[in-house]
Amino acid sequence: MKKLLFLLTLISSLVINAQDSGSVKGTITEASGMPLAGAAVYIKSLDKGGVTDFDGNFTIEDVAEGTHTVSISYIGFETLEQSVSVTAGKTTQLNSQLKESNSVLDEVIITAGKKPQKITDVPATVNVITARDIEEFPSFNIGELAARQKGVDFVRTGVLGTGINIRGFNSAFNSKNLQVTDDRLSTLIATGLPMGSFSTVTKDDISRVEILLGPNGTLYGPNAHNGLVSTITKNPRQSEGTTFAVGAGNQNVVTARLRHAQVLNDKFAYKFHFERSQGTEFNYADSVYVGTTAYKELDLDRDFDSQKYGASLFYKPTKSSEITGYYGHSNSNNIGVTSAGRNQIKDWSIDVAQVKFVSKNFFANTYYTWSKTDETYAMNQRTQNYVSFIDNGFSEEEASERSFTEQWFQTGANFGDGIVLQRGALFKDASKRFNAEAQYNNNWNQFYLTLGAQYQLDMADSKGTYLFDEGGIDLDQTGVYTQMEYKLSDSGWGFLVGGRIDNHELYGSNFIPKAAITKKVKSGTFRLTYGKGIAVPSILNLKGNLFGGLVIGNGEGFTLTDGTKIGKLDVETINSYEIGYKGKLSEKLFIDTNAYYNQSDNFISPLVNIADAANGNNVTHVGDTPIGDLVDGSTGAFVLTYLNFGHVDTYGLDVGLNYYFNDSFRTSVNYSYFDRSLDTDDMDNDGNLDGQVLESELPINTPNHKFSVGLHYGKGKFYGALFGRYVQKYDFFSGINVAAETQDQDGDGINEIVENAQVGRTWNYGQLGGFSVDANAGYNFNDNLSLGLSITNLFNAKNREFVASPVIETLVSFELKYKVNFFKKKPATIN
Repeated sequence: MKKLLFLLTLISSLVINAQDSGSVKGTITEASGMPLAGAAVYIKSLDKGGVTDFDGNFTIEDVAEGTHTVSISYIGFETLEQSVSVTAGKTTQLNSQLKESNSVLDEVIITAGKKPQKITDVPATVNVITARDIEEFPSFNIGELAARQKGVDFVRTGVLGTGINIRGFNSAFNSKNLQVTDDRLSTLIATGLPMGSFSTVTKDDISRVEILLGPNGTLYGPNAHNGLVSTITKNPRQSEGTTFAVGAGNQNVVTARLRHAQVLNDKFAYKFHFERSQGTEFNYADSVYVGTTAYKELDLDRDFDSQKYGASLFYKPTKSSEITGYYGHSNSNNIGVTSAGRNQIKDWSIDVAQVKFVSKNFFANTYYTWSKTDETYAMNQRTQNYVSFIDNGFSEEEASERSFTEQWFQTGANFGDGIVLQRGALFKDASKRFNAEAQYNNNWNQFYLTLGAQYQLDMADSKGTYLFDEGGIDLDQTGVYTQMEYKLSDSGWGFLVGGRIDNHELYGSNFIPKAAITKKVKSGTFRLTYGKGIAVPSILNLKGNLFGGLVIGNGEGFTLTDGTKIGKLDVETINSYEIGYKGKLSEKLFIDTNAYYNQSDNFISPLVNIADAANGNNVTHVGDTPIGDLVDGSTGAFVLTYLNFGHVDTYGLDVGLNYYFNDSFRTSVNYSYFDRSLDTDDMDNDGNLDGQVLESELPINTPNHKFSVGLHYGKGKFYGALFGRYVQKYDFFSGINVAAETQDQDGDGINEIVENAQVGRTWNYGQLGGFSVDANAGYNFNDNLSLGLSITNLFNAKNREFVASPVIETLVSFELKYKVNFFKKKPATIN
């Protein structure tokens, strides 16, 4: 009888509770009426919600009777909050349309916390290049859009080459900004350099690019050191249709692209893309010095081209989960700038295969990367090799053939009196990388938890051309991380702590912590953050063997003739402290500003010559191995390698302002300041080991001041933008490369650096930087056809933006684009 009474009471309670609650259902679409699959619908007061299905539909059950605020968000769209009244025992209909985000404060981003977050909730400085920015930029090279972001050091090496740096210490071989694409590393395997134009994705398939300033190592691991650049491509369920694009410009630039995406049913969708682009670099040859005589780079080929293709298959096993399979390929021919001269890149291909699973609480990802080239070569070294044969009587044909691998050293007065030195200029690569990651996300009321683990195995193989890698080099690293957030919605306070244990095969375990406090106010959010980043030496840093021992990696340390020991490379660390604010200053004026202070230790230097042959102090051993046993014929009289420096403090601020005159016209103003404090009495900062600390030995390679103004207009069928950028003139030192004003570095009354003159093994054209104006405009004839125009360096300012690179001249490009959807679904009906 007691059991029966208990059962009846339980049933009665359930019935009563059911009568006290109802449900909310509806459809979420974009402005055109197309359903948005995966939009987040959330009732904060009840901690209830879900995501929309393939048709944009959602249902939230067991909603207490009363009036509630429903928040609807989707990446790239404005967050919408709507009030809904729920009646017990009934279903309330809520259909909503989301607008593409035009306001910087309405953005929803995913990179900072590896989950969707409104940009004002993120305790970091984040720049977003939106789908609209990309759509309205009529050039295949969207790297130029990075120039329009605050806190970013943007450089251009020619028609094709663009690069970015964040918060100091740039070089011609900069791997301190981690780049990822759809949750996979977009970096080369042996060098750690960003892939850049080697990427396998095309412009028309990119949904957005999120740029995070400062360390982000807790969630992303080593080398998310100064910043992180995340490229996110389109899901076919929100971008169905076919896009044809053709473009042309000066410097013989021609591009053709195709993208197709189709939804087959509520389970399957797919997309594929193809691109072919080509052109000719500016008429510039870098000087190659043999003694005091300059030569042009041998067999310089200024023509560049790239071919890319890829495909993805999307499968939804449930309404709230998705499995994606991706394969992409790229092949490139172009010129690349390095710390030891320029490379002629020949048929360098990248292949990527990926499988990824995403659901509300779980994320799993694994992918494999292949890198391959057999004919890429260093033009500087090859030219020196060629000259050595020509000057000693060899035929031009033989000199050209042998210049890929050998240099002639004349020992007597007669022809043939000499020896061959192995000074290989040829780069081959057959490297591979395997990555895997698993992550769990959940929240309980105001507490949010992220747990994850990552694994990476680098398998470098240069076929003995630029690494000590007989039999290949395998290095693995594993990271385990967690991040916890607690949000007090009533008071606006938020607290975040995170930590990562990263275990590297050579460097053991490193702890990477993170912490933040945020405070929401009516018009914005204040934040105070701390983060640590580490830069693990690349395989090239550790095992490099370039040009027959002229460049040797520092994985084991060195010994000099006088017994001096030079330690092996260690992990570089940075501790970053930042305070910032995002919010409204008025109804039309928005601000995103920060100030930061960084402490860097064991800074990994650019290439430094550690031998002092003039005083007979050569390199005798690499680790415990005599240098002559490791590199045939080497005397150690000239060895370039990488070193750790002691300690340097850097600091700066970024200010970004956006003013909306109306819905059609806005202006953006960005300003950045950067500087450093170097203790010249700390001999750990003696970069070239000459007994004194010089400012140039730990080069800032970053301007103190950057300023930009942008004007953006879009109304009806027309859009356009005008963007002016000022970069204060600054010195740049990287390996053999020098771009600096005339200066006496050591105070001895002699100018070691002279502008417009030979400095060491290169020509110094003077400081980098200057002022330039870019513009773009377009017209949409109808929903399918558009024509765009882009002009880089509108007034042809004669600026040199990077070392071993030409003056950047005006670039003009046109783009005609046609979009059609043969399989367009009927838009959902909106109440």
